[in-house]
Amino acid sequence: MSSRPAPLIPPRVRAALVRVPFLVHVVRFVRRVLIARDRNLLITLIVLALVIGFLAAEVSNEWFSPSLLILVTLVGGLQLRLRSLIKLLVGVGVSLGYVAVNLGAGRVGLGLGVTILFTTVLAVLMARTRGVLGVQGLRGDAMLLELRDRLKSQGELPQLPKDWGAKVVLKQAGGSSFGGDFLVSRRDGDSVEIALVDVSGKGVDAGTRALLLSGTFGGLLGSVDDFLPACNAYLHRQHGDEGFVTAVHLRLDLATGDYTITSAGHPPVVKFDAGTGNWQVASAKGVVLGVVPDLHCEPDSGTLRKGDALLLFTDGLIEQPGRDIDAGLDRLLGEAERLLPSGFRDGARALVNAMASGHNDDCALVLIWRP
Repeated sequence: MSSRPAPLIPPRVRAALVRVPFLVHVVRFVRRVLIARDRNLLITLIVLALVIGFLAAEVSNEWFSPSLLILVTLVGGLQLRLRSLIKLLVGVGVSLGYVAVNLGAGRVGLGLGVTILFTTVLAVLMARTRGVLGVQGLRGDAMLLELRDRLKSQGELPQLPKDWGAKVVLKQAGGSSFGGDFLVSRRDGDSVEIALVDVSGKGVDAGTRALLLSGTFGGLLGSVDDFLPACNAYLHRQHGDEGFVTAVHLRLDLATGDYTITSAGHPPVVKFDAGTGNWQVASAKGVVLGVVPDLHCEPDSGTLRKGDALLLFTDGLIEQPGRDIDAGLDRLLGEAERLLPSGFRDGARALVNAMASGHNDDCALVLIWRP
């Protein structure tokens, strides 16, 4: 049996594309440009390294210090392919050797040698990582920035009518742009759906999985009647041992204020009752996503009237080492009673800061109210 990989483009599609006027010439030109760019940069950097070594040995070791080779090596690590980088490193080594032979090894110095060696290892690791990813230059960083922006845009709530208010606060561990807590939402007429998801772990470690799941969950939201069971079925099919995922799903009717909450191992939603001035814990329950093949949720429903509010949050707000979750929930409700009456919009950020102080974890909060 042949072990050759399947072609990226099917043969029939390739045959059709070949017939497109000038398409083959355009593809070949782009390939030549990319290859030439790498080759021209390699030649430039090698010449620059050799010139620095020559000037340092023959003209002035102060004006043309061999330490400039560190910058040459670093630029090569950021821009060149691994094979080209190795050729550049040979040129840097020749330049350093020329300086050492003409001025003595003491002029190079142990500190400079160690620094160049460290920069060389760093450059090789960067080039190797980019080679595995199949990107060149700083394109990999640009891709991460695009993914971060996409995740942020998905975490924004849709525009609500004037007689409704909403606030989302996401705070990732360590100040990272990526984290394990994310939000997906959609609005169709007077119907709004919101899902707050918590992936196990924190910071960048959980951020990669959150990026993957945000696209999947965002596609399922509004496309299926039973959102959480559909998410559970997807995760259960993955057969992965990557930790747990909890989620809470809110379906809200903007015309009547009626809502339905379903939960899968997530901290409970709490409701502010303007009539009594108290916070009430919702009874929605469910198993963590991906554990059982068929997820059964016990929903909770009600109606938001004038002055009422719903608070959705992740366990980063109430869970701390050495503290019971119920105690954390009581503290959250106490802080909510203290901060939110002054204004839901301004109090949401203050509530997250008050609850997240003293520990480093991903935190997310969604507050919806009816003025």
